[in-house]
Amino acid sequence: MRALPVRRIATTVLCASLLIGTAGPVIAAESDSPPSNAQEAARAPVAGADALLAQAKTLGDAGGVLTPVTDLLTAVLKADKGQLPAAEAAKLAEPVKAAITKASAAAPKAPEAPALPQTSTLPEAAALPKAMPDDARAAADPKADALKALQTAVDTLLKAATGGDVAAVAGAVPTVLTGLVNVVAATLLGGGLPAPDLAGLPALPKLPEAKLPAAPNVPQAPALS
Repeated sequence: MRALPVRRIATTVLCASLLIGTAGPVIAAESDSPPSNAQEAARAPVAGADALLAQAKTLGDAGGVLTPVTDLLTAVLKADKGQLPAAEAAKLAEPVKAAITKASAAAPKAPEAPALPQTSTLPEAAALPKAMPDDARAAADPKADALKALQTAVDTLLKAATGGDVAAVAGAVPTVLTGLVNVVAATLLGGGLPAPDLAGLPALPKLPEAKLPAAPNVPQAPALS
């Protein structure tokens, strides 16, 4: 009589084993099955993700410039009389140049204005001005100009910080700080970023628009009699 419970236990274990053996391939098949439409929808990117990623990258590029430049400024301002050993100055200058070069490559290029039609077939046609004057072309790419000016300011600071001229260091540091502010401003104004909405914050100025000069009036050809 004592064998009966043992048989029942063995029978239960056997049934459970058969059930697990039968369900195992089904579970494996379900895990290997392609994702359903609901799963694909859950993995879909955020609406407008490409534009938002571009904005995030724009800020990241600006931040990548700020960090090495501020590291250089901190080292110079903490050094005795603002002087750095040549090796330390070169070590600090390398990431600055790399960051500015990277940000310059990522800066959007200003579109060139289309060439104006030629009027040389008319008699005594007046010469037309350039499609876009140099000053207007420069204003169309403020971020690139700001990055270039910042690199020049950094070079001036490095020269002063390794040349023993304390007065030159004092004059170069504010120029570098202004260059950093210009890079940030150009990034915010020209990077397609959302407008700030902080209460009490003054409105940012708009970038100057490059406009083509008006073409001079061309005299009409005399009518043939």
